[in-house]
Amino acid sequence: MLLVPVGHGTFPPEGQLEVITLATSKTSAHDCVASQWSLDDLAVELVNCHADEAMTRSTIWRILNAADIKPHRSVYWLNSHDPDFDAKAKPICQLYLDSLRLYEQGELVSSSDEKTGMQILHRKHPTQPAQPGKPEKIEFEYERLGTRVLLNTFCVPTGKIVWDLRLTRTSVDWVNHLDHATKHFGNMKKYHWVVDNLNTHWSLDLCRWVAEQCRIPFLPKSLKTGKQRRAFLNDPDHKHVFYFTPLHGSWLNQVELFFSVLSRRFLKRADFVSAESFEKRIREWLEDYNQCHAHPYRWTYTGEPLVRATPFSSNRRQKQQGRAWFGTRTPLWERKLYPSRPYRRKSNLLAANL
Repeated sequence: MLLVPVGHGTFPPEGQLEVITLATSKTSAHDCVASQWSLDDLAVELVNCHADEAMTRSTIWRILNAADIKPHRSVYWLNSHDPDFDAKAKPICQLYLDSLRLYEQGELVSSSDEKTGMQILHRKHPTQPAQPGKPEKIEFEYERLGTRVLLNTFCVPTGKIVWDLRLTRTSVDWVNHLDHATKHFGNMKKYHWVVDNLNTHWSLDLCRWVAEQCRIPFLPKSLKTGKQRRAFLNDPDHKHVFYFTPLHGSWLNQVELFFSVLSRRFLKRADFVSAESFEKRIREWLEDYNQCHAHPYRWTYTGEPLVRATPFSSNRRQKQQGRAWFGTRTPLWERKLYPSRPYRRKSNLLAANL
């Protein structure tokens, strides 16, 4: 008996749901020896279950593409086991949403962290530039010329950055950087700092600096433990208030997005002849970023916390399907640039040409 695949568009919603359910399940639950699903594996599994209604490989791809499911792709993530995750994440997210209003009232919301282990690499052979049909070729072998640490503060309402380039990242370096950032942003009524749980971010030196800035007594005997120091730094009555991200929740720190831009736009393909050349070029790049590319990030609650982190194609698909907060109607400029394509030709036009 010859099986004829069912045509495109004739599968009921139950069949499409079965494809999505299968693609989002583990392969081990279906006696598949592969560690991830492929289109061929999905087609074989569906044929085994429904031999009378065999679904073609292209149909499976269309269903997965419409649902924005990519079984062949994966990303690493670190689950947060912090029992107080919601209690710590909520005030940070609220700060991001209120950052512009607070900035107009004289309160600054900033995100600070260190970019550690930036390697100064010198390629043994020159990089070959891109050619028609060939990408840029970067030499695999390199020589290490040292490392540097970038202490950075990201201004949430404006997108501007303040940085210090150091050899180390001790608590003294961190305090000096915060003092530099405070003087750079001017005399504000209050400073809100979003930081992670690194021990230098709640050190005794930082508590001393906060006490001096807030002009309050410094009592080191009451700041012996990390819990006491974090509670002191998180005191809302202080001029400088520190908000610590949940355990394994560094994605809540917006400065990590800037570090991603730094890695992709500057560090990934760079080739340096000396440490002095690295320091000069990274300072030039940071200054250019402040002048030409600095922008605030828009914080949303659509599953992708930052709209700028969503690929443009996925963002368009989400808007069209109503899963983003923009609305379902396509903007006018997008309809002009990407007009709808008539994939199906009318039957009367075909008959007229015969």
